Amino acid sequence: QVQLVESGGGSVQTGGSLRLSCAASGYTVSSNCMGWFRQAPGKEREAIAGIYNGGDSTSYADSVKGRFTIFEDNAENALYLQMNSLKPEDTAMYYCAAGRSCVDFSYWGQGTQVTVSS
Repeated sequence: QVQLVESGGGSVQTGGSLRLSCAASGYTVSSNCMGWFRQAPGKEREAIAGIYNGGDSTSYADSVKGRFTIFEDNAENALYLQMNSLKPEDTAMYYCAAGRSCVDFSYWGQGTQVTVSS
């Protein structure tokens, strides 16, 4: 049974940083594709970062490019999202996901809330 558990969310001021973690069980983080998504109230879910090819390849949404970094720790079997230079528009529930490909995410975590105040 695959389980993804996010942590690390919280409240920060504009310009601050947070690191989100996604602990995986029943799934090897370096296999296939993993990603981070977010959803703000009243908005559609947004794909913001993906990692694939055993961690050698990454992709980012334009909204977070240059500020967020996705990476894996194979020893911990965990996925991370380092978020720097946070803005109020980054406020959302953040989810990690895993799947066979970066267009087929079968497994999702429960989410962790990030709130950025101005």
